[in-house]
Amino acid sequence: VLGEQREDTKANVERKQALTDRERTLEHEQETIDITMAESDDDDDDKIYNPLKLPLGWDGKPIPYWLYKLHGLGVEYPCEICGNYVYMGRKAFDKHFQEWRHAHGMRCLGIPNTRHFHEITMIEDAYALWERLKGTGKTEEFKPDVMEEFEDQEGNVFNKKTYEDLKRQGII
Repeated sequence: VLGEQREDTKANVERKQALTDRERTLEHEQETIDITMAESDDDDDDKIYNPLKLPLGWDGKPIPYWLYKLHGLGVEYPCEICGNYVYMGRKAFDKHFQEWRHAHGMRCLGIPNTRHFHEITMIEDAYALWERLKGTGKTEEFKPDVMEEFEDQEGNVFNKKTYEDLKRQGII
């Protein structure tokens, strides 16, 4: 059954033994060229038909139109804080509030990038909300005598003033 293959192998070995060094290198180069030509796909040279300018999927082809509509990728969400960058789709827009571009824009405006500013994309709106938050924030300023808590050895929690009074009296 394998007799023909064995004969071909013997003939190939004898042929290779008879080759000179130069012929061997030429044959090796020709084999590598043939292998690279066989590996290169003709699909890479073809232009992908994408008249709707749909985003490309993981395979390099446009995603289906129904998926494009499902994710709302046709809806543009501009953000003035990010330098008028336009986000395509609600998911990308919601995610961008935690990304570097929006955080950098907020930092440049002198406003902290907190959860209060989610959905705020206009600079004037961000400044107005920041002023309003600063106005209400002054009444809730940290007061160490009232807000700082201490715990004794038994696990009881007291504010700072009560804890120091009890400690002075020797109760704790």
